[in-house]
Amino acid sequence: MSSLALKCAAVLGASGVALGAYGSHRLKKLGVEPGQIESWGAASRYQLIHAAALLAFSATGRTARYAPALWTAGVTMFSGSIYCLVLNKERFKVLGPVTPLGGLLMIAGWLALLAP
Repeated sequence: MSSLALKCAAVLGASGVALGAYGSHRLKKLGVEPGQIESWGAASRYQLIHAAALLAFSATGRTARYAPALWTAGVTMFSGSIYCLVLNKERFKVLGPVTPLGGLLMIAGWLALLAP
């Protein structure tokens, strides 16, 4: 079992649940627009999906060079940039291009599973 992948899964899973709950219960009260709340929800879903993927991967005992790192970096960039942009679009506007790059890294992580 990969302990680093397991630790990443635990951190991403716990923070994904917490951030998802925050988005569901607090953003509307802060006056955040419905479309931005939907974006926040998508970010937390992708985070939780990749936390589960990391957990499953760590349980296989399979050694992989790239998939866990690509998933972790990708979800951090993708979801993290969305969280920041929803909270303060003007302050974090520089992170706009980071979101699709994070998505590409997540895709690359899935494709990396094909490597022997």
